[in-house]
Amino acid sequence: MKKRRILILGAAGRDFHNFNTVYKNNGSFEVVAFTASQIPGIAGRKYPASLSGKLYPSGIPIEDENNLENIIKEKDIDECVLSYSDLSYTYVMRLASRVLSSGATFSMLGAAQTMLESRKPVVAVTAVRTGCGKSQTTRRIVEILREAGKKVAVVRHPMPYSDLASQAVQRFSEIKDLEKHHCTIEEMEEYEPHLARGSVVFAGVDYGAVLEAAEKEADIIVWDGGNNDTPFFRPDFSVVVADPFRAGHEIGYYPGEINFRMSNVILINKVDPSNEEGTARIEENAKKYNPSARVIKSESIVTVDNPEIIRGKAVLVIEDGPTVTHGDMKFGAGMVVAKKYQASRIVDPRPYALGGIREAFAKYPHLECVLPALGYGEKQIKELEETLNKAESDAVIVATPIDLGRFIKIKQPSTRVRYELPERIKDELRAALKERKII
Repeated sequence: MKKRRILILGAAGRDFHNFNTVYKNNGSFEVVAFTASQIPGIAGRKYPASLSGKLYPSGIPIEDENNLENIIKEKDIDECVLSYSDLSYTYVMRLASRVLSSGATFSMLGAAQTMLESRKPVVAVTAVRTGCGKSQTTRRIVEILREAGKKVAVVRHPMPYSDLASQAVQRFSEIKDLEKHHCTIEEMEEYEPHLARGSVVFAGVDYGAVLEAAEKEADIIVWDGGNNDTPFFRPDFSVVVADPFRAGHEIGYYPGEINFRMSNVILINKVDPSNEEGTARIEENAKKYNPSARVIKSESIVTVDNPEIIRGKAVLVIEDGPTVTHGDMKFGAGMVVAKKYQASRIVDPRPYALGGIREAFAKYPHLECVLPALGYGEKQIKELEETLNKAESDAVIVATPIDLGRFIKIKQPSTRVRYELPERIKDELRAALKERKII
């Protein structure tokens, strides 16, 4: 029987997991290639032979999704499998149309189809879009579990942006491990806040092996999702985070709506008087699409280390990269702080942007007055540093989850912004965890 020729449409994360769980050792299929989107510098590499299994002794090439139609025709592709996240339904169907008009089938794997079973209880934190506040929520849940006497391992959604073979299983227990594993800014933003609170974080490429490593150290596994992707492990308890500033996205983006429909708790974050209408809309959609879920409303507490360098100054605002790029937010916590502490002017970073930073502004035209903290490799980190230091500003507001000043030089006075769920929200989350007999 002729093997079905598969092209996995990805962005260096979910795509590799889909391959590992469904196609790796399945002789009915031939995965001809992966494609790469969203993340720069991925296309042109290979998924290594050491991770590909005996059916792929030479590894699997990773191609640029921009060449999708040519790849389908030149490589005689039968089926394209969508395997990345945070996509509007319009984008998904346009991608499907590109595939179908080129003569291949367009498909998606079911959420449960790629979930691994754990020997330990799994708590999953996901979102309807990137930048909703998953990590804040994860940190509060970890606190609750620890207070209940549980030993917790955090497993983070994959971000393998350098040498894939060496990143098969990663363990982070202290800040110096970030350097050991050659982490990008995007990886550090996710791992460092957990490490600062004493958590051990696991990540990698082979999530079967990652899960085995985490299970050896923990009573409970906490899945800290990426973008709005579905969990890689079958959860015993799940929380999805929604954002009133993007109300309606919970039923308009793939695969976030899947999380919205199947989670035990819907946590509406960033609630305040300015977005009551958005909060109400999400509550209505929760009743309609997941009526059995417990709905919890929470504000996001934003603090700044040194507000005095903001007041009356021209400030450059650096925001979390994924949130304000493919997350479609025009602003984040940095802009909130700039307005709260009465900056005289927000400096437009676009005239100063270099290289990949300039390309990001072209790709995401909704970005105007904030600088995305992009650092997918040493070259882009250097471009971020040079862009930042070219800008004519009195001060810099750093609203990323990490201390950027630790690895790039910021010549202007700068201050960090931090954001957490309030302490009071622990009572509601604790009650939900008890209800599901997790604690």
